[in-house]
Amino acid sequence: MKILHDEKNQKFYSIIDGKEAYLQYIVINTNTLNMIKTYVPNELRGQGIAGKIVEEGLKYAKLNHYHIIPSCSYVDDYIEKHEEFKNIRMYK
Repeated sequence: MKILHDEKNQKFYSIIDGKEAYLQYIVINTNTLNMIKTYVPNELRGQGIAGKIVEEGLKYAKLNHYHIIPSCSYVDDYIEKHEEFKNIRMYK
């Protein structure tokens, strides 16, 4: 699965079987991203796609020294289960 980063539209995404799954974010300032929405089309759910896209977004954030506001509950839950990203989460 190839995950792309569209900085202009502020999202990480993948096209699978012609359908787009994505993680949408908002740049708050030079060191903060608000991850606001994770979406996977119904017919693609249950395959771990959201987790892979969120992981890619969090790796990007960590590598580029961003802090994360996890407004999306999926992102917040993912961080809670993955210790390596807890230090970039701004809340909790």
